Amino acid sequence: MAIVMSADGVAEAYGRWAPVYDLVFGPVFRRGRAAAVDAAEITGGRILEVGVGTGLSLGSYSKHSRVVGIDISQPMLEKARERVRNQKLDNVEAITVMDAERLDYPDASFDVVVAQYVVTAIPNPERALDEFVRVVRPGGAIIITTRIGAETGLRGTIEKLLMPITSRLGFRTEFSWARYEDWLRTSPKVSLLEKRALPPLGHFSLIRIARLPDAQPETHQKDR
Repeated sequence: MAIVMSADGVAEAYGRWAPVYDLVFGPVFRRGRAAAVDAAEITGGRILEVGVGTGLSLGSYSKHSRVVGIDISQPMLEKARERVRNQKLDNVEAITVMDAERLDYPDASFDVVVAQYVVTAIPNPERALDEFVRVVRPGGAIIITTRIGAETGLRGTIEKLLMPITSRLGFRTEFSWARYEDWLRTSPKVSLLEKRALPPLGHFSLIRIARLPDAQPETHQKDR
């Protein structure tokens, strides 16, 4: 039976994680967070971090970048706001509760969208990916760090068996690269620039996607 996740369930799960999130996940994802920030800074400008959580990455962005952070969990965002105040992060424009599947921003509002370790926690990931494309400007970038599940073998079997447990904790263990490939193949506005393994154990990857420039209308000159 397919595991169904809901936005309310994910928000509740991460509300429970909030008090211990930095302790449990901070060290594990430190190198991946640094890699994501570095990739985002290649483009720079106005950056939307989706699933900003407790704001662990916010202090790593350059002062020249303007950052907006969103998350579905209010308790997580309270930690992020505290971090912004304590570190005096003046380049952080806003920290807001928002659903990644329904971004409340106009088209092409950002130069970069960053989604760190969040795509597998979204009930309808492809809908969120479409929203990332919509709010990033043509020529901008989408940076994703994500767990890549195994499609076969013992690891794949274990990931499927764990899904009823991990979905209640707020994330999927079963999420193969083929799912990203299918989305990329049906999304004409984007192009995959990079996919590389991240620690720990190479089960995670950094994915860098370009939002392609809009096609220019053809111009016709009159015969002279």
